[in-house]
Amino acid sequence: MSAHCQLTGAKPGFGNAISHSHRRTARRFDPNIQRKRYWLAGEGRHVRLTLSAKAIKTVDLIGVEAAVARIRARGVKV
Repeated sequence: MSAHCQLTGAKPGFGNAISHSHRRTARRFDPNIQRKRYWLAGEGRHVRLTLSAKAIKTVDLIGVEAAVARIRARGVKV
């Protein structure tokens, strides 16, 4: 599963891990991605979304219908 959020577009960030001796090694900051299934009443079916933890809270706030509309507006197929 790719570490991309369908709603917010959150994706991994890259940087360096710096040890106590100050040596730097490449590392990756992944967003907290979860797969969640929602009932889409307007279409009479379930949709499975790949969302970050922040996006799950956004869906709870604005509703599933509005969230799916935003995802489709970004050009992501649901």
